[in-house]
Amino acid sequence: MLSANEYYRQRFGCKVYKLALDGGMTCPNRDGTKGDRGCIFCSGAGSGDFAEGRGRSVTEQIEAAKNRVSAKIRNGKYIAYFQSFTNTYAPLPCLEALFTEAISHPEVCALSVATRPDCLPEEVLALLARLDRVKPVIVELGLQSIHPATAEFIRRGYPLSDFDRAVERLAALGLHTVVHVILGLPGETEEMTVQTVDYVGRSGAKGIKLQLLHVLEGTDLAALWRAGQVPVLSLEDYARLLGRCLAVLPEDMVIHRLTGDGPKKDLLAPLWSADKKRVLNYVNHYLSDQGIKWRTVCAATEEEASAHVL
Repeated sequence: MLSANEYYRQRFGCKVYKLALDGGMTCPNRDGTKGDRGCIFCSGAGSGDFAEGRGRSVTEQIEAAKNRVSAKIRNGKYIAYFQSFTNTYAPLPCLEALFTEAISHPEVCALSVATRPDCLPEEVLALLARLDRVKPVIVELGLQSIHPATAEFIRRGYPLSDFDRAVERLAALGLHTVVHVILGLPGETEEMTVQTVDYVGRSGAKGIKLQLLHVLEGTDLAALWRAGQVPVLSLEDYARLLGRCLAVLPEDMVIHRLTGDGPKKDLLAPLWSADKKRVLNYVNHYLSDQGIKWRTVCAATEEEASAHVL
């Protein structure tokens, strides 16, 4: 397995930083098309809590995000990451304008688009394929779980067949696809989570983000957690589950994330996830002790900020 850090170094020849942008979109789970409350874990920012604020141009957002890491980057490049809400859920001319402005920036080496499998019509796929001939395009799909009962509980809003079809179409176009999976979802056993990760590993996707379930203020998940209906994993249990998940992934899978949290001001649980250094140290030691090739994955975790260090 490769970490995102290693994958991007091999592909671009340098350190790569991921700049989280807001394209000003919403989601079919929020605008009434499929629902109006979003997924139960999704914040009011549409999982883009660390993205640069909407209302500014793409170029202005890129420059602002670059300034945040100006003291860290040395001869690196940037990925323009459209993170907030569903980033293919807009008219085609709007998407073309946003994405073209992003990849036209001279310091941007690639475009990353977070979206839903049910929001990739043919004309959008054609656009992404055209842009990929200019600079590499990465498509991130929110799956979370393959289990129908879980999908219904979290209000995902699309069947697994939509995911299968999206991955197949993206692979046919040669686009690098990254799949988001949440570990510790309510009602799921460890075995169910491992089944989801194994499914992703065999799906044709090239990368995966393994995300800790965390509870943010203002979400429907927060109300369930306060009512005692949502247990959260301990650090020890999370590390063990990570080890089981990594063990079923193919050797050529790129690990784009090992954990995650949320903005500290909104994080309700698990509070241990806010101490990123402690979490990574513990996970790295655990994976090493288990004989897992931890040196290839320890750098994969993104720090959720306006600029992701990969």
